[in-house]
Amino acid sequence: MNTRQWLLLIVLSLLWGGAFIFIEIGVEALPPFTLVFGRVGFGALGLYLLLRWRGLMLPTDWLTWRDYLILGALNNALPFALIAWGQTVINAGLASILNATTPLFTVLLAHLLTHDERLNGGKVLGVLLGLAGVAVLVGGGALTGLGSEVLAQLAVLGAAASYAFAGIFGRRFRAQPPLVTATGMVIASTLLLLPIVLVVDRPWQLANPGAAAWGAVLGLALLCTVLAYLIYFRLLAVAGATNVLLVTFLIPVSAVLLGALLLDERLTGAQFGGMALIGLGLAAVDGRLLRRWRRRTPVD
Repeated sequence: MNTRQWLLLIVLSLLWGGAFIFIEIGVEALPPFTLVFGRVGFGALGLYLLLRWRGLMLPTDWLTWRDYLILGALNNALPFALIAWGQTVINAGLASILNATTPLFTVLLAHLLTHDERLNGGKVLGVLLGLAGVAVLVGGGALTGLGSEVLAQLAVLGAAASYAFAGIFGRRFRAQPPLVTATGMVIASTLLLLPIVLVVDRPWQLANPGAAAWGAVLGLALLCTVLAYLIYFRLLAVAGATNVLLVTFLIPVSAVLLGALLLDERLTGAQFGGMALIGLGLAAVDGRLLRRWRRRTPVD
């Protein structure tokens, strides 16, 4: 990836890392599925209004909308639901570690399902370093109970695999404007999540959540969905599924830094060490530092 693509990846990690702050506020007053539905619902509205303002139109053929429904299921509805259910049993730290396996699934699946993102030593090393960095960043306390509640852990791993499939499946939209793809996908996600919300949360029975919760929903929708997916699909088209899903490693770093800045949370030595490992992993996957080192190393 070039410098501009790396900057976009960092911005994307900040947006999705910041989602943890909005979620922390929102779940105090709203059930998880309702919060997720509000995120994609308002996100779909924002994306559609932006689409029309730009003079673009959504496709009207069934085949494209079939693909939007598949992408919406893989990238939003299924993983959001799996993670929300999983975190009713396991803690957020353990869920973060399990979800950070997304690039590992992506590297393996891209090798099997694509012709231009083949597996190599640098990618494998980078993924392993990144996983180690996330584990150090979150801390050993999150591993309490690892091995118990197997179904919940498998649910979060299933979400990670779903994100990986979404990254590969989304490549077919690379010829479409990113705004069109994002709008179609989030509208499809909203339609898929609607029956889940109606059956599980029964939102008509909920009290008014208050201004803070509404602000969290709008923040998730406009920043962490509308803006984030515009960047995501742009990166997916130019950088590939394996590279763009490295954002999964950067999200915990962004969440820690934003927590320190906005919530006055103290950074520990383990967190700095975890971020260093993640940086090494990203460098290994990128490959440019290794290639430069090889060029400068004299050959006997």
